[in-house]
Amino acid sequence: MSEPSEELREELEKKKQEVGPLRVQLRDVAYRGEQEFQEVCSVRDRLRSLQGNIKILKQERDSLTAQVKDLKQQREQFNLATREKSEEKKKVEQKQQQLQQQTEVRGHPGRVREQIRFLEQKLETEVVPFEQEKKIRKQIKELKVQGQQLEQLSTAWREVNTAAADFSQTRHKAQETHQQVQELAQQAQRKHEEIQKLLEQLKLLREQLLPLAEKQRVRREEHQAAQAALQTVEKRLAELRKVFQEEEEKSFSEKVREKTAEVTEKLKAKKKLSMEDILVFQAGKG
Repeated sequence: MSEPSEELREELEKKKQEVGPLRVQLRDVAYRGEQEFQEVCSVRDRLRSLQGNIKILKQERDSLTAQVKDLKQQREQFNLATREKSEEKKKVEQKQQQLQQQTEVRGHPGRVREQIRFLEQKLETEVVPFEQEKKIRKQIKELKVQGQQLEQLSTAWREVNTAAADFSQTRHKAQETHQQVQELAQQAQRKHEEIQKLLEQLKLLREQLLPLAEKQRVRREEHQAAQAALQTVEKRLAELRKVFQEEEEKSFSEKVREKTAEVTEKLKAKKKLSMEDILVFQAGKG
């Protein structure tokens, strides 16, 4: 086998010089790729955080919207009940006014009942002339009519007061429900506006992510190219080193054989061996 040519030696030196810069280039590409990867991860983390916040806000907004819907139905029921109570109140007020117009006497039915009891007791416990008794009985009869009219009027007043109280209570509930509808609707609107702002931020982040992802793709290609270039040079360098290593091993073996032959001749000639001769001889035997 012939010795490696000078061209191979030059190529070996050239490949040794190429390996260092290629390794530096590969590390540089890997470092930049890691930085860009961390930047992409940061943007994606922010995206996930925004998406989580948007999801929560949507749930809260939808819950408020559902409450508003239910309260609107309740408000409509209260408004209907308020109109009904208003009609009832008008009817009992008209009835009370009619009775008020029809009743000429004024007073309290309790006092009229006291007067009736007094006169009836007088007839039972006292002896009165017949003509006077007739007058008293006539008075009792008139008082009973008046008492009945006053009782009807008193009942009408109670009905008016009850209808007015019912109307006021129902209207108050309708107003309260309307206020709740407005407050919850405003809260839902604020949630919706927050969602819109976050969606804008989400859009901007997604726009940022596109060029970053493209840079990552390009960097991966650069890394693959740098790695392939380094592997090619390292492979060729290994091949060249193997060639020169084999040549060195062959040269050493030949020198050992030559020296061994010399030592053998010295032994045959019974010449004195040097320490180098002994070591070479032992290596040749091994």
